[in-house]
Amino acid sequence: MWRRPAWQVLRQFVRHDSDTVTSLVLERSMNRVQLLGRVGQDPIMRQVEGKNPVTIFSLATNEMWRTGDSEVGQGALLLLCPLGDISQKTTWHRISVFRPGLRDVTYQYVRKGSRIFVEGKIDYGEYTDKNNVRRQATTIIADNVIFLSDGSVREKV
Repeated sequence: MWRRPAWQVLRQFVRHDSDTVTSLVLERSMNRVQLLGRVGQDPIMRQVEGKNPVTIFSLATNEMWRTGDSEVGQGALLLLCPLGDISQKTTWHRISVFRPGLRDVTYQYVRKGSRIFVEGKIDYGEYTDKNNVRRQATTIIADNVIFLSDGSVREKV
């Protein structure tokens, strides 16, 4: 008889206490990007006044879709279905590599035209250009770079 009310009071206390603790805990989130494309320029290495050096290069990704009454396809399937017009869009991404080992190997081996797979996170920032104008910059901070050739993995950096 006494157990049940005591148990209910204890449950309500624990529930209230856990609600308070949960409200103080930060929510988990995810910032992950995966890109597969071709390098647009040879990488450059920069270092600004005592800050960490960085290897920077551009990466082009390409999207293709079919317009008209046919269903949307992807990749090689677009070539097999001749209905409708094929449209495409190339998007350029700025890739920054800060990790010391990855930064150096990327600078040494990545070249214009290389086909690579990049994993990392997206970052938004501001910088001041040569004319003292503030500019917005979006960059992918790479955690992993994989070199590809003809669709198969060739070398992982």
